Amino acid sequence: MISYNISHLEELEAESIYVIREVAAQFERPVLLFSGGKDSITMLHLARKAFYPAALPFPILHVDTGHNFPETIQFRDELTEKLKLNLIVGYVQDSINTGTATEEKGADASRIRLQSVTLLEALEKYKFDAALGGARRDEEKARAKERFFSHRDEFGQWDPKNQRPELWNLFNGKKGVGEHFRIFPLSNWTEMDIWQYIMLEKIDIPPLYFSHQRRCIDRDGILLAECEHLTLKEGETYEERTVRFRTIGDMTSTGAALSDAATLEDIIEEVASARMTERGGRADDRRSEASMEERKKEGYF
Repeated sequence: MISYNISHLEELEAESIYVIREVAAQFERPVLLFSGGKDSITMLHLARKAFYPAALPFPILHVDTGHNFPETIQFRDELTEKLKLNLIVGYVQDSINTGTATEEKGADASRIRLQSVTLLEALEKYKFDAALGGARRDEEKARAKERFFSHRDEFGQWDPKNQRPELWNLFNGKKGVGEHFRIFPLSNWTEMDIWQYIMLEKIDIPPLYFSHQRRCIDRDGILLAECEHLTLKEGETYEERTVRFRTIGDMTSTGAALSDAATLEDIIEEVASARMTERGGRADDRRSEASMEERKKEGYF
């Protein structure tokens, strides 16, 4: 009997590639959701591996809130140009202009929730029937409830109590008219797995993930980077800090972490000893205990 010694990362890679290939086999118009963060970058890398040497058989979609880090947009544009990818961008500002989304007001205003509207509009406009996302089950308790193939009804809504069994790696992609699926190839990965895989595969990532100097304010224990979209509250002032970002979202809600981690080795060592969860610095997740689940039911990633 032949025995095989497959490493943990190789098993995860093989599982994700299998899921991605199943999407290409079962759906007519899939799309890969791309945020410019480490998870979506890793998922894109896996998708390219899944079909190499052929080109990626589906486009990538970025929902641009208008409050992104400039470094993220620059990285996205350079990467899509380098890899010759078919990039589609949905703009939250367009949803606001047409009246389908309403801008929040006040110092703590965020566009995070508005992304759901723009995403659903893009899926409907381009008739996508499956959207691959980079969410992982270890990130947040609502995301831990997701299947690899996560059904969405004709309104783009998710019902965590009505999900299909996935026994023996068999995925049921059958759907009704107007319905679609969210696909999560990285479901079983952890933050540590992602970083070790990025180092192993030598995957390029935005400089935001490495230690750098940035002016920040401390708002309720969250370090928010200086930007034109932030309204300072009484007593708040920007201070120069040595920080990096563990997760990348909007500048108005993504907190920085004090860190001197300047290399991938440093980041892996830091993650191994971290006491706060990866999304612990996200202001949008603190709005309520069920904040993420509420957004996902509305159509969020």
